Amino acid sequence: MAASHFIKVHMTIAKADYIEGLAKGLAVLEAFDTERQRLNATLAAQRTGITRAAARRHLLTLAELGYLETDGSHYWLSARVLRLAGSYMATSRLPRTLQPTLNRLAQQTQAAFSAVVLDGGEGVIVARSAGMAEPVRHQAYGLHLGARLPAHATSTGRVLLANWPKAEFNAWLKGRELARLTPQTEVGLARFKTLIDKVRQDDHCLARDAHELGIHALAVPLRNMQGQTLAALNVVGTPDQLSDAAVQHKWLPLLLDAARELRPLL
Repeated sequence: MAASHFIKVHMTIAKADYIEGLAKGLAVLEAFDTERQRLNATLAAQRTGITRAAARRHLLTLAELGYLETDGSHYWLSARVLRLAGSYMATSRLPRTLQPTLNRLAQQTQAAFSAVVLDGGEGVIVARSAGMAEPVRHQAYGLHLGARLPAHATSTGRVLLANWPKAEFNAWLKGRELARLTPQTEVGLARFKTLIDKVRQDDHCLARDAHELGIHALAVPLRNMQGQTLAALNVVGTPDQLSDAAVQHKWLPLLLDAARELRPLL
């Protein structure tokens, strides 16, 4: 996560209607991730771009409201934050629509499937196949419901970026620093732009070792009847499971069929 997570976006509402304190409080909550599961005021300030004094007040307030736990020095997320995710999962139509298809695909193939939406520069897993008993060595790190993954290093993120208007994608990419997660992660801006051009042309993406070594993933876009790309569907596996032959003859046709079946429901 970038050191300055609290970034003022272009105002689309009147300044008088914008509650900056709320925005900063949410930024503090979002500063917790797998890299930094415990934060003190100094670390929270560094990760959000607000002052240490403001970070301390937000941490104290969030702890008082029950969203954080603390030992008096460091803070960590409490189970209460799941209320926010739970409310989304319970009320959002997209995850509820996709879940039966993901479960069916998993039962048919004994593989792991996910649906991802894009939030800025990160993909967010909003649905995940249930009931899988995969060996741990076959599971990509962090692929749980609600996980946030760097878009540039994942098959789903690349598919979703490729479905942005070119001007919007170019603006997003300009001057951006792409983190190198593995030796195979593409971090050169020009080469990454070429990669996305190919994904746009192919209308699918096979990412090999880009997010985690030993993990390959194939993704296709999920569109509604109006042609809008709402999410990306992917299957994750080992190099043997997602060999070139298997991708072309098994996995890609399977994902494309699922996308066509889901289209009238989205």
